[in-house]
Amino acid sequence: MFFFFQPTPPPAVVPLEVLSKSWKCPTCNTNEKYVLQQLQDKTNIGDRNALATIMGNIKSESNFHPNICEGGARVPYNRCHRGGYGLIQWTTSKRYAGLGKFCKKYGCDPSSIEGQTRYMINESQFQKILPEFQGMGRPIHQYMVGAYYWLGWGIKGRREHYAHQYYKKFVWS
Repeated sequence: MFFFFQPTPPPAVVPLEVLSKSWKCPTCNTNEKYVLQQLQDKTNIGDRNALATIMGNIKSESNFHPNICEGGARVPYNRCHRGGYGLIQWTTSKRYAGLGKFCKKYGCDPSSIEGQTRYMINESQFQKILPEFQGMGRPIHQYMVGAYYWLGWGIKGRREHYAHQYYKKFVWS
């Protein structure tokens, strides 16, 4: 006696939808939202305190205006001739020139949020301190040490206060 088995077809494959969660800031402006998303997408920084610290420092430096020259003038990159310029107020001639060279090489606008965010993330000063921000579980005041070495600010001002404000605004979704 022989039995012939008819193979049953495999069940239909249902694709899984992968939901990617990240920190969002629903009440932030467009530039703040852009920088927050880029920091998470391009650096793998996932710690809420680290992200809040970086955002608080950028707010203190430029209030997220990429075309701002130290003192408040809103000008394109090539028209800021003294003081710092942009998101993190690139002040030294080497860092300021680095922004221009980077954007020329990679076809971005050194006066734009996109060009400056890209440069900021790739700049050697940020890359040196990046592992500190990728660490998990530190309080904001500890991440502020890394921010100091990254930016070299002379006056601490309201940076830490802003960081705590961002912390409260962030939503995991």
